[in-house]
Amino acid sequence: MQSAGTDPSTTGQQAPRRPLFTPVPPGRLRTAVKEFLAAPEAVAVPVLTDGRADLAESIDLAGRLYDRTALPAPLDHGVVLGGEELPDGLTDLLAPLAGIWLGAHDLRRFGHGLGGSLLVVGTYDRLRLDPVRDLLQSTYRAEDAGLSFLSGRDPVSLLWNVAKQYARPSAALTRLGLFTDTDRPASTGDVRVYDDRDFDRDDIQAEILGNQWRKVVFQGHGKDDSINLGEFTICGLNTAATREPSLLGPRCAYGLPCYKPEDKLVPLNRVAAAEVVLSACNSGPLSDLALYDPRYQILLNALDGPARTVVSAVSVHDSDRPENTAWMRAAATGTDSVDTLNASLAGSHPYPAFMRFGLPHPQGGAPAAPAPSDHRPDELLLTVGTRLTALLTGELLPHNHPLRPRLVKLARKVDLRVARPTHLADRSADEMRASLDADLQSLDHVIAQQVTENPETELMNYPAHFGDRSRLDEHVEDVVCHCGRPAQRFTRRGLLPHVLDTVCVVCLRCGDVTFRVPRAPELLAHAADEVPAGGVLQVRVELTAPRPGPVRLGLFVPTYLRDSAAVEPAVVRAKGADRGPKDVSFQVRFAADTAPQAYYFTVFAVQDLAVSTARRHFGVVPRQG
Repeated sequence: MQSAGTDPSTTGQQAPRRPLFTPVPPGRLRTAVKEFLAAPEAVAVPVLTDGRADLAESIDLAGRLYDRTALPAPLDHGVVLGGEELPDGLTDLLAPLAGIWLGAHDLRRFGHGLGGSLLVVGTYDRLRLDPVRDLLQSTYRAEDAGLSFLSGRDPVSLLWNVAKQYARPSAALTRLGLFTDTDRPASTGDVRVYDDRDFDRDDIQAEILGNQWRKVVFQGHGKDDSINLGEFTICGLNTAATREPSLLGPRCAYGLPCYKPEDKLVPLNRVAAAEVVLSACNSGPLSDLALYDPRYQILLNALDGPARTVVSAVSVHDSDRPENTAWMRAAATGTDSVDTLNASLAGSHPYPAFMRFGLPHPQGGAPAAPAPSDHRPDELLLTVGTRLTALLTGELLPHNHPLRPRLVKLARKVDLRVARPTHLADRSADEMRASLDADLQSLDHVIAQQVTENPETELMNYPAHFGDRSRLDEHVEDVVCHCGRPAQRFTRRGLLPHVLDTVCVVCLRCGDVTFRVPRAPELLAHAADEVPAGGVLQVRVELTAPRPGPVRLGLFVPTYLRDSAAVEPAVVRAKGADRGPKDVSFQVRFAADTAPQAYYFTVFAVQDLAVSTARRHFGVVPRQG
């Protein structure tokens, strides 16, 4: 038996930790706050719990998450909405959270000349469209302004959320979780992912409530009272809150059973997490935009729980695989969740999707917020997608053309890579570009081989096919033909979405010299005007590629000359130059009995599914002697 004077550390037992929060009577709150602020690392943070058994339970849960208290890094500015309603002592507890406290009338200047970080404090009924909407818009994507909130369903809940800002998560609190009913991302080494397959076979209620989480995301469909996780439901009902009969409530507000199994409800205020992310549309609406009575709202139930930080969606949003991937990376590095999610969605919404309830990370204590994302896929991907649409949906290629199966396969890949909620979102841009390049090189090689074997393939008829379904662009440019004479370059604009534009050069001497589609290689062919029968025509092709990737080039002569001419090499693989044109050489050997007369040859280039051509006239003359 341990004696009264024995040191607990020598027996393997740990001394009980001091309580981080202490309930006090309302009349003693101000005094208790002063005592705490005088020694914040030694004295418990005072809170009110009279008549609020739910907050007493939250204090117990908080003891599993936090192990000390300290003064937080203050934000630049703060403002209290409806300060006259707050209990004595709460204003004193708020004071260290901001460097300068503004009046409500100053809010219109924030983001418009007045910058820095801003903390908005007020009970939920004060978080209304005016002034919060203007604050959200003026700080969205602003480099010199940041916005955070502290709130609660009433002054007692607000005090609890202020008190939690002084708590620090335990270093042993490392569990990160993502529960999603709309996605199936892969778990990372740091984040455990639970998706619809887990919801069908595991007790998700026990998994959520039986663990302590540093950060946890709940993603699914629902309303402002719930988030669906299969048959499990994140529930916003707080039975300690009073019902407001004049406001709309969910089914249970009228004595009806829940729309989901009640034994699978997860009361959000009982989730032991330092940070809760509610990744569902309208999970945290402004008070005058809310659908349901506050008694049932998941945001308020989360604020009543032990979470120091609650992230909620003020309206609808398209959060999907990109946001999940971004959040998992951010959670592992300590980057702020709201900044990460809003940055990822910046290319989809002109408004901030998520709001932060709680102080952001201490200044200098976490990585910088990510740059706003702009959903602009690789330009090459868009170019290839346009060309695939033209080749597959128009009538240029017959339905049994041998290229179709491979084009369809590539089109599916391009569609996945263009879509924002793609299963490829966790792959880097370099990885996806390398994969696309490999697909294109393979297809370009096949196209070049097909043209070499059969220059009359349907694909080579694209100038006439697309041109017949186009109108002439008014802009015409004077250029020089490869014969040295004046020529005109003009564009025919496709009249339908699946008709590509075509760029043509016409010379009065040579006729239609070159054809290509936009962003395809440009060609000029240089050769002697005459070659003797049995001789060799040296051809120099001037290639100007739109990008430095591989280009396949070939040369063919008309059908009536092919028995008398041999082209070397059959196909050349060249790399487009970063600057200016590049020369590629061919030789055309003619049989000794080649009939003397005028002929022409055509050089072609294939890059990224586009074929460019250039035609050059020459003559075969009799051999001397």
